[in-house]
Amino acid sequence: MLGLKAKRIDCCVKGCMLFYDNEYGKNDGRLLQCKFCHHARYHDPKVGTSKRKPIPLKRMFYFLIIPRLQRLFASMQTAGQMTWHYDNRRPSGVLRHPSDGEAWKHFDQLHPEFFAEPRNIQLGLGSDEFNPYIQASAKPYSCWLVIVTPYNLPPEMCMSKPYMFLSCLIPDPHKPKACIDDLKKLWSGVQTYDISRKQNFMIRASLMWTINDFPAYGMLSGWGTQGKLDFLYCMEHTKAFRLEHGKK
Repeated sequence: MLGLKAKRIDCCVKGCMLFYDNEYGKNDGRLLQCKFCHHARYHDPKVGTSKRKPIPLKRMFYFLIIPRLQRLFASMQTAGQMTWHYDNRRPSGVLRHPSDGEAWKHFDQLHPEFFAEPRNIQLGLGSDEFNPYIQASAKPYSCWLVIVTPYNLPPEMCMSKPYMFLSCLIPDPHKPKACIDDLKKLWSGVQTYDISRKQNFMIRASLMWTINDFPAYGMLSGWGTQGKLDFLYCMEHTKAFRLEHGKK
């Protein structure tokens, strides 16, 4: 009833891909098997020839980002705070908020048109896995969470629970890549109403940082984080070597 909908998206059981269509030319919603590992999408391999409702082998939940960000401008409590990062810049050498950091300032120099609208949003994305069951079991099970945080807000607000938005809930240990269509739309711009200024404007957002441990780092980047080439920054230019007698 609040308009904060969730999408259930079928996934490859091994985490290779998502079965869905989008406006960017991806048309995988009607496939009956993974186009990479060729594993079946549904429990019943004859689902295409029967009238029974198909039951997917795996499904993830995607909570739309855009409506949640638009609601920040629909409330008087938060709409005026969405330009705090712009109105409260500190002098060089004083770090109180992510907007005071070198990375944020460098981004503003690279994209002056983005910086010109103070209401544009810088996002952080965090991802990690957890075991939803307290009791130990013979078969391990884990879920993956993807959380998006807007950094425009004051320090005491931007890392608090109400403003950490759950965007993806991915069941079991296999990790399909999260849907990024909303982030593409937000980079181009989405019309939004700002209640504090009583006007419509085109809201844009960029993904500034990802925050995660090494297993999640590998899942998000698509780069293996184990073995000789485990460091994403160096990639193939690593100076790692193997111990002669240690097998490491």
